Amino acid sequence: MPRYALKVEYDGAPFAGWQRQADQPSVQGAIEDALARLEPGPHTIAAAGRTDAGVHALGQVAHCDMAKDWDAFRLSEALNFHLKPLPVSILVAKRVDDAFHARFSATERQYLFRLISRRAPVTHERGKVWQVQHPLELEPMQEAARHLLGRHDFTTFRASICQAASPVKSLDELRVEAFDIPHGREFHFHVRARSFLHNQVRSFVGTLERVGAGSWAPDDVKTALDARDRAACGPVCPPQGLYLARVGYPQDPFA
Repeated sequence: MPRYALKVEYDGAPFAGWQRQADQPSVQGAIEDALARLEPGPHTIAAAGRTDAGVHALGQVAHCDMAKDWDAFRLSEALNFHLKPLPVSILVAKRVDDAFHARFSATERQYLFRLISRRAPVTHERGKVWQVQHPLELEPMQEAARHLLGRHDFTTFRASICQAASPVKSLDELRVEAFDIPHGREFHFHVRARSFLHNQVRSFVGTLERVGAGSWAPDDVKTALDARDRAACGPVCPPQGLYLARVGYPQDPFA
């Protein structure tokens, strides 16, 4: 059966997450339903990461097996037609080797978190960012983020329902930058690793926001990390500012 890699963009707001669920809408379910319109019968796709409810994607990667030998461009066009009007888009499809697996072949995942600091409520970006009304300082957050880089036991930043076998992970990048916007500032948190624990990125951002607000000192983040205790974590920020930005592979399946 021919296998195809799909690069997927979506707005997570209407969905209960990526993973197919019996009684709630999911991104996986939407794509599998569209595939069934092209080739009747059950379809099961796999993705590089199972994003939670409300989390978005700029470059999620999934793969599907088809009975017919599709032209990759026509497959993406047909899927986009049947996905309408849902906020899910197949950016590109590519025929790949049978050994390719969207999840297990991936060597890194990159996330972007968007946070806006301004007094007035956001309008155009509603549902796409986390907004706080108080000012934030960039440099203390950058200093605090450096404590999290490298290989650590991230129990403090791990959800209680996380199913990962170990809390030990290597964090390759946690970069914070800021941009002036009308009447406020937007902060971007760029996070990169091979894999992540459940709620790890949102736990990082929620904790760093406390540093930017002045409630925590940068060194408090190292103290929280060393505690290896979920109770030592700062607040977990809401999902709507989080984007799965990119998935890395030894060879780019879309090249």
